Amino acid sequence: MNAIERQKAPHLDPQLANVLSLKRDGLLEAWILLSGGPDPGIARDYAAYRAAHHFELRQFGAPKSPLKPEKRPIAPCNSELLPFVWFNRNFRMPNGVKSLRRMRRAAHLRARELRMIFKGVVSTDHPILAHIIPMRRCNLACAYCNEYDDRSKPVPLETVCQRIDLLVRLGTTIITISGGEPLLHPDLDQIIAHIRRHRAIAGMITNGYLLTAERIKRLNRAGLDHLQISIDNVTPDDVSKKSLKVLDKKLQLLAEHADFHVNINSVVGGGIRNPQDALVVGKRAVELGFTSTVGIIHDGTGQLQPLSPTEREVYGAMRAMGKSSYAQFNYFQDNIAHGRENRWRCRAGARYLYICEDGLVHYCSQQRGYPAKPLAEYTVADIRREFLTEKSCAPRCTVACVHQVSYLDFWRAPQTIDSAGMPETGDRLVQIR
Repeated sequence: MNAIERQKAPHLDPQLANVLSLKRDGLLEAWILLSGGPDPGIARDYAAYRAAHHFELRQFGAPKSPLKPEKRPIAPCNSELLPFVWFNRNFRMPNGVKSLRRMRRAAHLRARELRMIFKGVVSTDHPILAHIIPMRRCNLACAYCNEYDDRSKPVPLETVCQRIDLLVRLGTTIITISGGEPLLHPDLDQIIAHIRRHRAIAGMITNGYLLTAERIKRLNRAGLDHLQISIDNVTPDDVSKKSLKVLDKKLQLLAEHADFHVNINSVVGGGIRNPQDALVVGKRAVELGFTSTVGIIHDGTGQLQPLSPTEREVYGAMRAMGKSSYAQFNYFQDNIAHGRENRWRCRAGARYLYICEDGLVHYCSQQRGYPAKPLAEYTVADIRREFLTEKSCAPRCTVACVHQVSYLDFWRAPQTIDSAGMPETGDRLVQIR
């Protein structure tokens, strides 16, 4: 507590002074979690509380909050909880029931993630993560993206559920729905619910444009565990319409209604016009209680392109934010930022599977065509083969999810099989346009 806070805190309402004291001692979040919600005088009706203490708050020097914006408490990294929003009139104060529900779901998810890690360490004969594409069509047309079209019909629900069943039989523990734009699929809720019925972790990657309060509540009811939105700039341009200006209201809706974990991914590279936008996006994500990551956009073939000096400066600034911003980074991106190759063991086709809308297994979104085997025919023998197969595209790969999943096995099983038939460069990558 600074000198001004020490001077004025005694004149505050005792409830408010108690909150400041807890924050000063680093105990505010623990108190909120243990008590099931903020002080009841604030939580029950914060508008009335604010009106009743209007003059005390004005004397403290802030009309909306007793603390300056940079001092307000935020949710911790990987937390599904946004337990305390102070006096920001743009948000509805979470009640005790909602906070407890989010706490319970967060704890349950972490337990399932720990089981996933334990299972992955014990055995290498199953996928950890699979991306499944129920809808290739997208409502946007980002210039750098090669993973969408504007005409495909949704994959029928029965077909998608059959593919989920096959993934579960292979032992897959995380199934993430991607696209295209998954929210365009008319049966998305049933797809998520089907994943959860198998006790797998259900994730989704979306551009966020179609989110509404009611849509978010439906995702809650379906059982969604993780949601990621990639925001490319502050204002839309001809490269990307996924801008903070357009999506900020959607993020506010997520902060108010979502019971699932939300990650906001900001990006550099790939022709993004203003690299500094990544910093603005990351800070806004943290303000709203979300986790924040930064990604380096690949070129049109999914391969490494060195960042410009300005882009590297922004990337370095995002790294420097560290724990203070709860941003998460991957060490392999340091090499990518400088145009250097990475030496690692890519386990795509084994630990990570990409299932296209045609039901074929591919290494990833940027290597569609390898091995291109129907999921219905994919077996443990295929997983064992691909686990030991060295991918020629790996040194210059920027596909973060494959890097992350492969971390679990970096220490074991050197790859001894050549990736016969794969292109040595990105010129022949199979892409769906």
